[in-house]
Amino acid sequence: MYDIDLFDNDAATVAALHVEGRKVVCYMNAGRWEEWRPDAAAFPEAIIGANLDDWEGERWLDIRRIDILAPIMEARMDSCRDKGFDGIETDNIDGYLNDTGFPLDYDDQLEYNIWLAETAHARGLSIGLKNDMDQAPELLAHFDWALNEECFQYEECETLLPFIEAGKAVFNVEYSLEAGEFCAQARDMGFNSLKKNLDVDAWRESCD
Repeated sequence: MYDIDLFDNDAATVAALHVEGRKVVCYMNAGRWEEWRPDAAAFPEAIIGANLDDWEGERWLDIRRIDILAPIMEARMDSCRDKGFDGIETDNIDGYLNDTGFPLDYDDQLEYNIWLAETAHARGLSIGLKNDMDQAPELLAHFDWALNEECFQYEECETLLPFIEAGKAVFNVEYSLEAGEFCAQARDMGFNSLKKNLDVDAWRESCD
């Protein structure tokens, strides 16, 4: 499975990966505004919140305003579908746990995440739950697989076992740990795990 950026890749790239027998997932940021994206001007200033300390040019979105975000996110998902992607990774869908500049709560996030899943499914696309592990029990029925960063580092991978028990894949990436520190446990839990660097380039060390 290849997880690649919506805007940085075209239909020919997706088609070439399909020829190689790969599944191709469309990365799109659903919880933050990114100033360099071609549709950045479509986001009204009123729904763009706090900056992220470590991510220049990214700011949180007011996910309570689905009425405003819907046409933007739907257009992105349409592009994923039209380029031939198999599924979607919607990133940063745990804003309620962060200092976003908006009073987001658990239910706000749950409503938005379920809306994202339904919108992806309406386009024939699978969708993965990216992090947001606290809401995994409620979102299990709506998401087709899970994608996690560093659950072994923070000793919280057990929260994703319901996906495995439901026959749904769990993909995991670790950045700080060495492969030997988590791969055996990942295999025992049925996770598909990798070690990658923080640049998230092509380099990887697989647990296979």
